[in-house]
Amino acid sequence: MSRARADEEEYWHSSKFRAFTFDDEDDELSQLKESKRAVNSLRDIVDDDDDDLERVSWSGEPVGSISWSIKETASGSTSSLEGRDSSLQKGSSSYTALPKQVSSYSLSSLFKGRNKLPSFQSLSDAFTDTGVKNYAPELRRPKAEYKDYSSDWSPKDTVRRMQRGKVCSLERFRSLQDKLVLLDEAVAGHDGNVITAVLIFLKRTLRREILFRELEVRQVALCHLIHFLRETGEQKLLLDLLRFLDRTEEVALSQYREHLNIQDVEKRREFLKGCIGLPFSAEDTSHIQDHYTLLERQIIIEANDRHLEMAGQSEIFRKYPRKASILNMPLVTTLFYSCFYHYTEAEGTFSSPTNLKKTFKIPDKQYVLTALAARAKLRAWNDVDALLTTKNWLGYTKKKAPIGFHRVVEMLQRNNAPVQVLQEYVRLVEDVETRLNLATKYKCHDVVIETYRDLKDRIQLTAYKCKVERGSAEEEKINSILNNT
Repeated sequence: MSRARADEEEYWHSSKFRAFTFDDEDDELSQLKESKRAVNSLRDIVDDDDDDLERVSWSGEPVGSISWSIKETASGSTSSLEGRDSSLQKGSSSYTALPKQVSSYSLSSLFKGRNKLPSFQSLSDAFTDTGVKNYAPELRRPKAEYKDYSSDWSPKDTVRRMQRGKVCSLERFRSLQDKLVLLDEAVAGHDGNVITAVLIFLKRTLRREILFRELEVRQVALCHLIHFLRETGEQKLLLDLLRFLDRTEEVALSQYREHLNIQDVEKRREFLKGCIGLPFSAEDTSHIQDHYTLLERQIIIEANDRHLEMAGQSEIFRKYPRKASILNMPLVTTLFYSCFYHYTEAEGTFSSPTNLKKTFKIPDKQYVLTALAARAKLRAWNDVDALLTTKNWLGYTKKKAPIGFHRVVEMLQRNNAPVQVLQEYVRLVEDVETRLNLATKYKCHDVVIETYRDLKDRIQLTAYKCKVERGSAEEEKINSILNNT
């Protein structure tokens, strides 16, 4: 065993080449022999004539196979270079086991800049041999892909490609006729995004007069452009288009919409005052007039109430401080504010609810609903009763609710009205079934008992007796009714 190990070590430490010393013979015969051996070894390495021999790697797999290419790719560039240098150093000792050198490059291919056996080139060689210029032809893309960037698309094909979400250049459509055909094809495609994209292109490349003239006979595209200009806020171009189309009312409405962009309340009031003279319709003119009058009232009410709140002279402002300003609020909000803070004021004041109702012609139903919500929130039940009480020409009074007593009951219950107040208005509900449902839901026992009594329904009255407390006044009332023959 030791002898075999010694032979192995002697084999690996042995070498056919002698080290250089100054004592070596320097005759021409020895130099000639060494040169001959070197040339023969190079010839074995660079010999490209034996193309029929199969090239294999150190692992025994053919060079150029799939598994060999994967292993070559996985190995680093440094290990690839070291492996090639080690194979060259072994020279003649490894030649008997391998018919060819691992690397597929020959010296002639290195000098000529090309590889004779391109199919045997490994991935590692392609990346590590940076000094070698690759003369392989470039794989071109299919011609269909180059048409994506070409300029030979028709308007119809361009619209179809835009519908599929592909990038298309519209700059090639230079003539007016081509642009109009493109717009017509976009409208025929019924795709709003494509129509808007084409309109943006036309808006940028055509004069306004030409664009307006052509859109006048294309109503679908015209509506798209008007909507686009309103969304983007291009007010000047929108007004020019509407004036060209002779749409005076739309021009006035577009100018009126500008008040939304004015934050200063005094400037907004002056702007609305100027809008009154615009060519609106009769109905719209009255709305503009009411808007201006309402804002003018709000400015006066806001100034007075702010002074009262800061001075602390009003009890209601001390008990219920204001949470927001009344400026620029709608008419219904202003009416609710007035019914909440200024309900008892005379009609001659600007902040009086009755003055607002008369000035802006608020319907009775809207006025009662708003005032009822405001007074119920303050738990002013006397004001609620007075609001729903009317007097006829003979002096008789009765309860009347334009919104229906069932809505009155629901509104009072949301504001935690006592049972006595609820029962008074539940009795006024005309529909019997609705009255019973409300009375049962809000535990108005007297109303339920009286309704069953009027209906002479002893069965329901007996069943309802189980729902009231034992020994209560409601139970005694039910027993009295049941015992009455």
